[in-house]
Amino acid sequence: MTQSIRKLLNYGSATPVGGSAWFQDCPALQADPLYESPSGAVYLRSGRVVVDEESTYPEASGKFGVPSDQVVFTQRTLPVSAYWRGVAYGGGLFVAVAGNSATAATSADGVNWTQQTLPSSANWQSVTYGNGTFVAVASGYAVAATSPDGITWTQQTLPSSANWQSVTYGNGVFVAIASDSATAATSPDGITWTQQTLPSSANWQSVTYGNGVFVAVSSSVAVATSPDGVTWARPVMPQNTNWYSVAYGNGVFVAVAGNSATAATSPDGTTWTLQTLPAFGQWRSVIHAGGVFLVVSGSAGAASDVFATSPDGITWIQRTMPASKSWFSVAYGDGVFVAVAYYSDIAATGIQLPAIGIPDEHTTADGDAILYQRIK
Repeated sequence: MTQSIRKLLNYGSATPVGGSAWFQDCPALQADPLYESPSGAVYLRSGRVVVDEESTYPEASGKFGVPSDQVVFTQRTLPVSAYWRGVAYGGGLFVAVAGNSATAATSADGVNWTQQTLPSSANWQSVTYGNGTFVAVASGYAVAATSPDGITWTQQTLPSSANWQSVTYGNGVFVAIASDSATAATSPDGITWTQQTLPSSANWQSVTYGNGVFVAVSSSVAVATSPDGVTWARPVMPQNTNWYSVAYGNGVFVAVAGNSATAATSPDGTTWTLQTLPAFGQWRSVIHAGGVFLVVSGSAGAASDVFATSPDGITWIQRTMPASKSWFSVAYGDGVFVAVAYYSDIAATGIQLPAIGIPDEHTTADGDAILYQRIK
């Protein structure tokens, strides 16, 4: 058992802290949470599926194959070295945008990329997809850009020249927020924008939508919520820290902070609970997809070659990126995570390893099928 756990830690995949609670009703299976196949593949027991006592392994295996929170990234190459700041997925396509240029890139799979041209050279910060349209916003300008396909872009006008940092789509409306101000904007189509007012002037960094509410966070402590992007309230975050990104999934909002090992969770965007990330880093972008939260670090150097995953925003596992880069944004589409790095030509694609069943004496007990996820 000691040797097995040592192997597990050396693989850098997961630490089975408290991982035995769910199978306490199967005493025969408590001894060893690992299984090593004759071929050398190593699996960690990660869940349990109840099946008929009469079920054979082939019948039970239909319940296996669910995604796990085990994500493996592979390094990819973007068409040009640039200040890549944002990436989004929609309409079967990944689209990345770069700051201080007119540069964008598109990919159907996150592997093969084609350079595209934005309508102006601006400090493009963020891109999102909604209602059949990609929308990008730029910092320091009163410009946005829209595209139906990530290839042909049209410049649009935002209601004021501001440091637009983030744009999202939800409930039939695009919402953009600006840092160093109390400025937001809403649009039904990405073309016609109306200026709105956030509850305070702050370094607003990220906005998302979930559970019927928009939530924005700032690197100057503040958080704001709105049902429509028009009327905003300011709840209280539990700690004075630099919040850089927020995402929603599985019934919870998760915010992550830079220059720390701090995250926070909230069921409604109003009441927040502090959580702990597995490393001190400049955590820049968090996403929920494939049943898992995933966050990347945006500072070359400190924790720049790590990312972290969590099923709930509370329990996090540190994992390794394929390169030490300033990872600024992550998106998900068609079963693939895509991350882009700032001031480089590097991207990365990540896939989730499935939880699988092992057809031997470890597989069933007391009429239950045991799930394993491959870690090597």
